[in-house]
Amino acid sequence: MATERLSILVVDDDLAHRTMLRSLLSGWGYQVIEADDGQTAIDLVGQRPFDLILMDVRMVKVSGLEALAVIKKYNPSIPVIIITAYSSVESAVEAMKNGAYDYLTKPLDFDELRINLQRAMEHRQLKKENLQLRATLDGRFERAQLIGNSPAITSLLDTVSQVAPSEASVLIQGESGTGKELVAAAIYRNSARRAGPFISLNCAAITETLFESELFGHEKGAFTGAYRRTDGRFQQADGGTLFLDEISEMPLTMQVKLLRVLQERQVTRVGGSQEFKIDVRLIAATNRDLAQEIAAGRFREDLYYRLAVVTLELPPLRARRDDIPLLADHFIRKFGKQNHKALKGLTPQAMDRLLKYDWPGNVRELMNGLERATVLARSEYIEVADLPLSVQKVAGEDAPPMASVPGQPLEEVEKAAVLQTLEACGGNKSEAARRLGVTRKTLHKKLKKYGEIKE
Repeated sequence: MATERLSILVVDDDLAHRTMLRSLLSGWGYQVIEADDGQTAIDLVGQRPFDLILMDVRMVKVSGLEALAVIKKYNPSIPVIIITAYSSVESAVEAMKNGAYDYLTKPLDFDELRINLQRAMEHRQLKKENLQLRATLDGRFERAQLIGNSPAITSLLDTVSQVAPSEASVLIQGESGTGKELVAAAIYRNSARRAGPFISLNCAAITETLFESELFGHEKGAFTGAYRRTDGRFQQADGGTLFLDEISEMPLTMQVKLLRVLQERQVTRVGGSQEFKIDVRLIAATNRDLAQEIAAGRFREDLYYRLAVVTLELPPLRARRDDIPLLADHFIRKFGKQNHKALKGLTPQAMDRLLKYDWPGNVRELMNGLERATVLARSEYIEVADLPLSVQKVAGEDAPPMASVPGQPLEEVEKAAVLQTLEACGGNKSEAARRLGVTRKTLHKKLKKYGEIKE
């Protein structure tokens, strides 16, 4: 660092604090330029380039947040680290909203400051290198099984191709079954980290007591059953990408710990004291509206802004019906090969049902439905009768209704409703539980009672 003489603009109206920072940063080998208020900083950025800006929030004339907003218009790529004496979520979130790279609180931890400066400088260098990488990848972008030519999917793929070469954290939002993990895989495969590991964790499948161990690892004897030391997902993903699916299911206590790891870039195993540095790109996904989760107090706003540097909205299948024939052809060939069936496709009537159905379970429901149809097909073409009942009855006449008949036992009505809802969701238990208005645990008990789940 020292030999490069990277330049840092220090913005603070406190002369003593500014002098201390100048002495400290100069000793670390940086070239330091000073500004005593936000307006001076704005003027300097308009006159010459800087590698990084270290700026206080509270200043008399023009505040750090006001200056940040203007500076980002001049030069969006310059990393700005905000310093605040008030470690409130509000000021931190506002800084992140306006494009701050990170924030630190007073009194400054010098080790933390040094690490943040180095990381910010490295991040900027990676962005420059990724521009060259992106030019190379433009000609050979890997779709990673993302199938479709509709305007919705084409727009998504274009955004993915731009996001992938960067180091930005990505939040993928979309209904269940839209292919969030496939998009995460596409980002990974087209990134500079594609030679590193791709580690995924479904947050909805982890009990609250095991979350910390799963993410951060544990030492031998840390808890009952911890017979050996185990690395967590962050250490497993070091040098690569970590994908946290269903991030909204993470307990609030773990959200606090995850936020700390993202800020400090180091983890400590459960039962241990040693801190391990990590180099991980994070991709998160959710089928919930995180704005509503934040308003309800179930998700931390500061964590949201850490995760959602770039947000991708996945379209539901009903919004890209033009892709259904392509997807159907792909799945029929795939499952036909697996089941040793030489199928030619669907009858026009069967394709018509696929196109008219709303697919609440999205691509996953389509995939499961066509796997079933492939197995049941009696000829070389899949017919309407081979499709799931929910798809058959979309035209209204020839499919048996879900409604009960007079005198039918209530338990049988419930069973039919549960099983048909699960089928309509493509086997997705979380989505089925949501539609039925019960917890996933309650649904599991009912399916076990019906004999759909074996011990």
